Amino acid sequence: MTDALTDAALGELLARAAGDELLRVRRESGLEGKELGNAGDAAAQALLAGLLTEHRPDDAVLSEEAKDSEARLSADRVWIIDPLDGTREYSEGRADWAVHIALWEKGELTLGVVGIPGEELVLSSATVAPAPEAADDAPVRLAVSRSRPPAVTEPVRAALDAELLPMGSAGVKIAAVVRGQVDAYVHAGGQYQWDSAAPIALARAAGLFTSRVDGSPLLYNGPDPYLPDLVACRPGLAPRILAAIAENTDGDS
Repeated sequence: MTDALTDAALGELLARAAGDELLRVRRESGLEGKELGNAGDAAAQALLAGLLTEHRPDDAVLSEEAKDSEARLSADRVWIIDPLDGTREYSEGRADWAVHIALWEKGELTLGVVGIPGEELVLSSATVAPAPEAADDAPVRLAVSRSRPPAVTEPVRAALDAELLPMGSAGVKIAAVVRGQVDAYVHAGGQYQWDSAAPIALARAAGLFTSRVDGSPLLYNGPDPYLPDLVACRPGLAPRILAAIAENTDGDS
């Protein structure tokens, strides 16, 4: 690798550049609703593809907004990106959407960067601090989709006697656990590898527990990009969350 930028520095550059471009499109395009979301997706994808070609021409890429290629399955390095996670929130003028930049190397996520442009915030697994501890008597807070909470949410909420905090992007939800704004995020309603790779790498670097809802590891750069469920939480909550899921769901909700 001859490029002067480290992977961590490049990840942050990508997240910031895509975030700036998305804000520009929202500010200047005059579009609204679905048309705005589509324009943002396309603009951010084009920018990220160009930067990755410039800085890491030999690396493979898996992106929500680009055609998949089997070449990534034999590659040692794969960038897993979601140029705009939370398109609905973006198109509604909200701040709870994100840019996801992850790097997978030889079987493992080695970098995760989550940009939250609406807050002028970029979080990187290379520099993230340990997730803050919760007070012993504090109520448990559970991040949940504001538009389509999955069925798995209710048994987990009941088991934890948790307060639900609706928010948009999966990246924003997992970042909220990293930042100590909530204690857990559980999803079983369908996602893809690009929805979770970057925030899961970030969560792991912050010392959080991550898994699929059956407790098995979250694995990336698999042939099928579909990766429909996850748990990201404070480590002490993991046994209760996994037990609640196992006892109250049939695994397909």
